[in-house]
Amino acid sequence: MKIVRYRSGDGIYYGVESEGVIERLAGDPFQSIERTGEADDLSSVHLLCPIERPRIFGVAYNYRQHTDETGKEQPTLPVLFMKPSTAACGNGDAIEYPSDGEIVHYEAELVAIVGKGGRHISPENALQHVLGYTCGNDISDRIIQRQESKFGCLLAGKGYDTFAPIGPAIITDIDPTNLDVILRQNGTVRQSGNTRDLVYPVAGIVAYLSRFMTLLPGDVIMTGTPAGVGPIVPGDDLEVEIPGIGVLKNHVVPARH
Repeated sequence: MKIVRYRSGDGIYYGVESEGVIERLAGDPFQSIERTGEADDLSSVHLLCPIERPRIFGVAYNYRQHTDETGKEQPTLPVLFMKPSTAACGNGDAIEYPSDGEIVHYEAELVAIVGKGGRHISPENALQHVLGYTCGNDISDRIIQRQESKFGCLLAGKGYDTFAPIGPAIITDIDPTNLDVILRQNGTVRQSGNTRDLVYPVAGIVAYLSRFMTLLPGDVIMTGTPAGVGPIVPGDDLEVEIPGIGVLKNHVVPARH
């Protein structure tokens, strides 16, 4: 099932998209998949970030080759951070390059969307708590990030508005353990990995997070980026593609302030 969140002429809705037609849902998909009987043409609506102002969890150093390219030690537990809900944006939205930015990187990622909340979730049951998966790009200001990291922090450098593009759709019936994760910058492939190489797979991340906090429907988990991260500049076109899910497209623009 392909779930989208979109704006039409008369409001914002969730819907199930198939072959260019979106069947509207009553409410959000975290309660139930209830079709209203109304439909919209995909070409006549604007797709939005699949989740409105989500809690965003990230996992750093979750591909060994990426950890190697950063010069860090391999982690012995999931390295977690959070991005503000205001960092989230959707397919087609602009990524704003900070006015004082010096080294800002792309990071293509598989994103898991929590559908059923809970605490102390077992790894065996963890994927039952996931509604589906989408593409993400964990944009990161390395100068601020490195300064923060010296003191054990990881927030501001990843937390600018627009630094968490997510989309274009939530795919519910896909196996997260063997998915290609590709990033193209201006049409050139810069990252090409596969989720089979995740140090901590989706089920393990969900279970680990739930040890410490109650997961909520609509929580977003960015699962880590493969090797090949690199800098962006205003004017760049970025595409994150995960075959079976779709392509997340964003253009980089100078920040307005």
